[in-house]
Amino acid sequence: MTKPLSWQELEKLTDWQIDRINGVTNSQARLRLFGHNESEVRLTLYRDNHAWCPYCQKIWLWLEEKQIPYRIEKVTMFCYGTKEPWYKRIVPSGMLPAIELDGHIITESDDILIALEQVYGVLKYGMKDSIVIPLRQLERLLFRAWCSWLCYPARLPGAEKRNREQFTDVVEMVEAALANTTSPYFLDDFSTADVIFTPYVERMNASLYYYKGYSLREENPHLSDWFDAMESRSTYRGTQSDFHTHAHDLPPQMGGCWSNGTPQTKVNQDKVDNGYWFGLPDVTYTEPETSRAEALSRVIKHRANIIRVNPADDKLFDEALRCALTHMMTGETCKPPAGSDAALRYLRDRINVPRDMSIYAAKRLRQSLEDTAALVGTKQGIPIPFKHRRDQDPANFV
Repeated sequence: MTKPLSWQELEKLTDWQIDRINGVTNSQARLRLFGHNESEVRLTLYRDNHAWCPYCQKIWLWLEEKQIPYRIEKVTMFCYGTKEPWYKRIVPSGMLPAIELDGHIITESDDILIALEQVYGVLKYGMKDSIVIPLRQLERLLFRAWCSWLCYPARLPGAEKRNREQFTDVVEMVEAALANTTSPYFLDDFSTADVIFTPYVERMNASLYYYKGYSLREENPHLSDWFDAMESRSTYRGTQSDFHTHAHDLPPQMGGCWSNGTPQTKVNQDKVDNGYWFGLPDVTYTEPETSRAEALSRVIKHRANIIRVNPADDKLFDEALRCALTHMMTGETCKPPAGSDAALRYLRDRINVPRDMSIYAAKRLRQSLEDTAALVGTKQGIPIPFKHRRDQDPANFV
């Protein structure tokens, strides 16, 4: 076994950095220019701090695809903490997302897209296009079937089976729509239709795997091809979350997610919560060579607050965290101090994708935290709250 590297030694192992303003889609940006001058910016997007809100993801993805210069202001969603008073003065309802375009505030994601199309043009096809409207209706039908299955306990005999069948019947309609084109997308090329489906289909894939033992991506070939095509786009990769983040952030947002308790569901839950995270059907593109360096860089940037908010003793957790990072970067076994297993797993469970880092970087960090914790025990961290996620309050990292 090896000794943990110092923070100074760890810093020498990463030179990861990105161009947040003009580079690939990323959750840390406050300004996106795509090579334009800042004087050309007419638009501000107000989105959630966690880069998780599905309706925010829709607008975010559209802007990135169109490469519209814009500013980003980040707002706390209620389940994570207290919404900022300055935002309530701009948008009294507090709803997200919102945009300010040429001095005018617009809310509701569909209304925002329609307004953006009027100013910047459509993304291949528009929200009101005759071939897009039926797909928008299909997406809402799929959303309702998903909610009926996921968000309500099946107390009556046969209810679980009926809810599953109702959902899979609509999925067959989605499969047929995808099969009706020569591209892997909903129309002849990537378009607004795909932006509309993206947020909740991504969350369906995660939540049904975790709570119902059903793998949307693996059991439906056309949706599988659609996910693969989406992951070929750097815009989508920059907004994409992972199964762990979705499975545990959805319950407070949806009013609850109900497990059916089947053997397959229990197997899936164990994989999502305890690993091996590289075996999950949440991503299939090739892991970037920079994933470890990205994870290390992000931890180093926030290490003081990561250590401060962890329930464990600061000195104990500091050493344990360096052990996990040493393992991640060198492959060497580095035994942490006794009693640090719960502390390491507390952090493992609170890595947020894509807020903290990209999906593969998160997998690398989660795996090293778990591997290192397992060297000293089986204790879990404080359980993830089900009714809120205020353990993720961004105020702790400002």
